[in-house]
Amino acid sequence: MTLPATAPLFADLPGDISVSFEFFPPKSEKMEEQLWDAITQLAPLQPSFVSVTYGAGGSTRERTHATVARIVRETSLVPAAHLTCVSASKAEIAEVADQYWEAGVRHLVALRGDPPPADGGTFVPHPQGYTCAADLVAGLMARHDFDISVAAYPEVHPEAASAQSDLDNLKRKLDAGANRAITQFFFSTDAYFRFLDKALAAGISAPILPGIMPVTSFAAIRRMSANTEIPAWMEAMFEGLDDRPGPRALVSAVAAADLCRRLYAGGVRDFHFYTLNKAEQAYAICHLLGLRPKG
Repeated sequence: MTLPATAPLFADLPGDISVSFEFFPPKSEKMEEQLWDAITQLAPLQPSFVSVTYGAGGSTRERTHATVARIVRETSLVPAAHLTCVSASKAEIAEVADQYWEAGVRHLVALRGDPPPADGGTFVPHPQGYTCAADLVAGLMARHDFDISVAAYPEVHPEAASAQSDLDNLKRKLDAGANRAITQFFFSTDAYFRFLDKALAAGISAPILPGIMPVTSFAAIRRMSANTEIPAWMEAMFEGLDDRPGPRALVSAVAAADLCRRLYAGGVRDFHFYTLNKAEQAYAICHLLGLRPKG
C-alpha cells in the first residue's frame, strides 16, 4: 500500500484487519472495574480472541480462571487462558486444563513462563512437570483438542543460546500442535519481517501475530525490553513525557498506530495488543487502522 506524500497518514485504511487483546487478572475490586470497563469498550471491535495472563509460579491461577470464566459467562468473546510450566506438575496442569475445557474454554496460550523472583530468575522445571513449552503443548493436545497459541521472539529470547536455537524452539512448539505464535513486543518492522522470512525458511507456515505494546510508561518499557531494541527516535519521541500521562498516551497511540500502519503496508492483517487493562490506546489504534465497531 503506497499513499501519496500529501495524503493523511492513515487515509483510506479499510479496516480489513483482525485484532486480539491481552488482559491481566485484577488484584482488587478497583482493578476489576478497570478491566471490565476495558473489555466492554473493546468488545464491539469483535476481537478474534482475548487472552488473560498467568503470573509467575501460578501466582494468579485462581484469578486468571475466575476472569476467563466470567468472560465465558457474561460476554460473547473468545477467551484464551495462559498456562505455564512454572512450579506445577503435569497432573496439576492437566487439572487446570480440564477445568478450562469443562468451562467451555478452547483456546490456551501455552508458555514456559518466567520463574518467580525467589528462584533467582532461572527457570527450574518442576520435578514432575514439563521442561519446556513444546512439551506443555504436546501434553495439552494429548488432553483435549485445544486451539493453542505460543510465544515468538523476533529479536531472540534473552535466554536463547542463539537466534537459530530460538527459532528451532518455536518450530518444536508449532510441530507439537500449536496453531499460531504471538510475538514479544517490538518497535522495528524490519526485525519482525526478517523474523518472518527466517521462520518461513525454517518451514514454519503457522501465523505469527505481531504483539503491539503501546507505551504507558517509557521506564517500564526499558525494564521489560530485554533483547528488544528501543530505537533512538523513540527515546527522543518520549523524552520529557514521564510525568505527563495525557500527552504520553496520545503520543503512544500515534506511535503504535504508525508501527501497525507500516506492518499493514507489508501485508500484516492480524494484530495482538498488550492492553495492560486499558482500552483507550488500543481502541484509538484500531480506529486509526480503519477498524470500526460491528453490529
